[in-house]
Amino acid sequence: MNIKSLLLGSAAALVAVSGAQAADAIIAAEPEPMEYVRVCDAFGTGYFYIPGTETCLKIGGEIRATVYANESGVNDDDLDEDFNSEVRARITFEAKNDSEIGTIGSYVRLQSVQGDELGRSAVQLDQAYITVGGFKVGRALTWADDWGLAGESDAFFNNARFNTVSYTFTSDAFTAGLGIDDLSEVYTDGNEVGLEAVISGSLGAATATLNGVYDFGDDEGAIAGVITADLGPGTLGIAGAWATGYSTGYDFEAEWAVGAAYTIKATEKLSITPQVMYYGDVADGGVFTSADAWAADLYVEYALAAGLKASADVRYVDVDGEGSNWDGFVRLTRSF
Repeated sequence: MNIKSLLLGSAAALVAVSGAQAADAIIAAEPEPMEYVRVCDAFGTGYFYIPGTETCLKIGGEIRATVYANESGVNDDDLDEDFNSEVRARITFEAKNDSEIGTIGSYVRLQSVQGDELGRSAVQLDQAYITVGGFKVGRALTWADDWGLAGESDAFFNNARFNTVSYTFTSDAFTAGLGIDDLSEVYTDGNEVGLEAVISGSLGAATATLNGVYDFGDDEGAIAGVITADLGPGTLGIAGAWATGYSTGYDFEAEWAVGAAYTIKATEKLSITPQVMYYGDVADGGVFTSADAWAADLYVEYALAAGLKASADVRYVDVDGEGSNWDGFVRLTRSF
């Protein structure tokens, strides 16, 4: 009986050991935790959290393909070209996070423009700046770049991208800002600065914006305003600008300018904008001349799909003493 019990116990022990070994063999190692990209909706659509941080990142960009036509030559009259083509590519990076001193942001836009010439175009730093609350410092387009109407025949501030520092106060219906621009890259001798300011307000369907700049290098400045209002089936815009004298830093187009445009929302996807501008004492060679000019254009834009639009423009320009000219373009723009 003792021998039988011993044999049965030994067999049971062997079965238990074999079962334990088999169980150990099929145990899978636990997977390491993975951190997936999380959507960040604190600063609007398109942002996501950079893994391992509380910083939100947004990546965007644009590809724009254009064919230009010109009665007297495109971009350079000496070339005597009837048309040419251009492709512009942009990519943007925006990063934001909350902090004890307010929202900290950064913006970078890289750009490359390729015309119909041979060779590759270099990628350039178009904009790069830091924001903390309402403060901005870096290389940026100034508020003067926003002046103008919806068409393509308006121009006044030909220089509007500088190394700059500014502060903007914004409320629901009111915006005011003040900034200092480094104009040194424009002047061939010496370091110069410029002062810029903006005031904008909305009342019902109307919005009014006033821009001001002052070039300490030339001791000249300018003010320019735009009023837009919803009227009938579209939006009416009226613009005006006046300069005390020519500014090398901001490169005014003329001593004064006035214009109007009306954007008709023909359908949900189609908009049509006729526009007319008049310029008094057009600038030439760094001085205001006695020549006046006027320009008119018709701009059409159609949204083919989300992020894809087609546009076209035809323009007529007449300058005293220089004659008239027709030009225009057709364009396809993909943004994301």
